[in-house]
Amino acid sequence: MMTYKNKLFAAASAAVAAAAVAISGLTPASASPADGHRPFGTEHFQIVNGSATAGTASVIATGGFTAGGTDIAGSTTDTFRFPGGTFQVTHSPGHGTHSFDPRTCLATVSSRGTFTLGHGTGRYTGISGHGTYALTILEIAARSNGTCNPETPVAFQQILQAQGQVHL
Repeated sequence: MMTYKNKLFAAASAAVAAAAVAISGLTPASASPADGHRPFGTEHFQIVNGSATAGTASVIATGGFTAGGTDIAGSTTDTFRFPGGTFQVTHSPGHGTHSFDPRTCLATVSSRGTFTLGHGTGRYTGISGHGTYALTILEIAARSNGTCNPETPVAFQQILQAQGQVHL
């Protein structure tokens, strides 16, 4: 049987993956003229999700390009879908801390990890890059007969921010 901590970590890992993809602040790696990619400078992504069970989240990219779109979560690879194309974000599971207060039913997760970008389509064809991300999750579990029920969150917020280098 999966414990609440295991479920929270599983949700955090999925969130981290989605957040890493959607909220990566990217700083471009140096590109040689022969590689055909131009550096974009620092790119930032922020992913916000208000549902513990949703497979998609909102993502905003700013920096070398500015776009709003959707982060389609995967276990280790997310897909960012923006107007004009998509690209994949492969992310580490992340490492951090978690806590659960049975008095207030509040669960918190804080995690950091790395990501890489690639497999672009449309205007993102040839995109590459890498960087780091930070994920924060807050969840309030439902209370029944004075006991917290983590299976039924009454409130959930996930925010992921990332930064690194990108070429396009």
